[in-house]
Amino acid sequence: MTNGAPDRPARTVPGFTEFVAMVASLMAMTALAIDAMLPALPAIGEALDVAADNDRQLVIGALLIGFGLAQIVHGPLSDRFGRRPLLVGGLGLYAASSVVAAFAQSFELLLAARFCQGIAVAATRVLAISIVRDLYVGRKMAQVMSFAMMVFMAVPVLAPLFGEIILAFASWRWIFWMFAAIGIGVGLWIGWRLPETLSPEDRLPLTPARIGRGWRHTVTERKSLGYMLASAMLSGALFGFINSIQQVMYDTFDRPDMLVPAFAMIAGTMSAASLLNSRIVLRLGTRLVSHSALLAFIGFAAAGAVMAYTGNKSLWVFLILLSANMGAFGLCGANFGAMAMEEMGAIAGTASSVQGAVGVLVGAVIGGSIGQMYDGTTLPLSLGFLVCGSLALVSVLATERGRLFNEDELANEPARV
Repeated sequence: MTNGAPDRPARTVPGFTEFVAMVASLMAMTALAIDAMLPALPAIGEALDVAADNDRQLVIGALLIGFGLAQIVHGPLSDRFGRRPLLVGGLGLYAASSVVAAFAQSFELLLAARFCQGIAVAATRVLAISIVRDLYVGRKMAQVMSFAMMVFMAVPVLAPLFGEIILAFASWRWIFWMFAAIGIGVGLWIGWRLPETLSPEDRLPLTPARIGRGWRHTVTERKSLGYMLASAMLSGALFGFINSIQQVMYDTFDRPDMLVPAFAMIAGTMSAASLLNSRIVLRLGTRLVSHSALLAFIGFAAAGAVMAYTGNKSLWVFLILLSANMGAFGLCGANFGAMAMEEMGAIAGTASSVQGAVGVLVGAVIGGSIGQMYDGTTLPLSLGFLVCGSLALVSVLATERGRLFNEDELANEPARV
């Protein structure tokens, strides 16, 4: 790891474990801002006079829209000015918007603050991936991202529990105070310990022509486009789950007490899948692992759709199939991201921003549609998973010219540390 700011004294470089923890923390900011809110949605709706139950999903949707749109901006800025300034600034905005949300007296102001939170966490997502891509490529990048995802997946296990604990003793507004404190803490940690990873000679001019070339290359290079779209489809399934799960637990199964355990079960499966991926991806390759997992995702989704269509209302069968689906998702995510970035090293910030924006915005639209189709059953969610998985497979097949499980082209390229 290099320090890209010669006008500053050299900083202590984090070790591998601390570096992975930093990346995981940055990636976890989004999940924390979403998942900790789920138990609070009924209380927010009651406090701010939200009439329709499905409208409460806008607390999630507003953040996702800001998250998706802002990534387009953060990437080119980071390619010009470096990763650290935008990263620290994004964490500051995360804390500030959390404070505004804590004081909000109207649903509209709360949604505006959530939109700003989305802008803030977009910086953490784009820059986390850009920093990893500054240092690693190919299977090694997939391994680093898998370790980060393993730690990151602990957040969906704990975040709803944090929300439940806060609601047991205080108002939902204190969840936002928790967000503010975490944003400040992570910002101080990053500001003190993480050096600049983008060397001065690698910085790119901030001109419309250069940005346009970067966007065009990102959306026309075969692997970047194909795996970006595949990731977007799977993100649609994930966001559909996030939008629907509170109502599914509360209304479909009449088990509000199971929301936190269900999240723990599902996120635990995803975390285990990420750990497994970190152990096997260097040996088996990103394509063999992720393509096999995608086929499994489609199979589990089909089973869930059949279960819902035939009227099977077993909570445990639903949770087992959903956990299996999300475990397969965990084996796809880091690998799809690494393959999408294989040819993007020279424009890592811009490419990460475009890929992230497309993934989040397309995923948010799909996930929002799945959530709005909630009809008191699990059928819309199950069919959404099946359609998203099938479209992801179409994208992968088009990218790989009809052949699955091909060996990685950059499998043996060394880490750039």
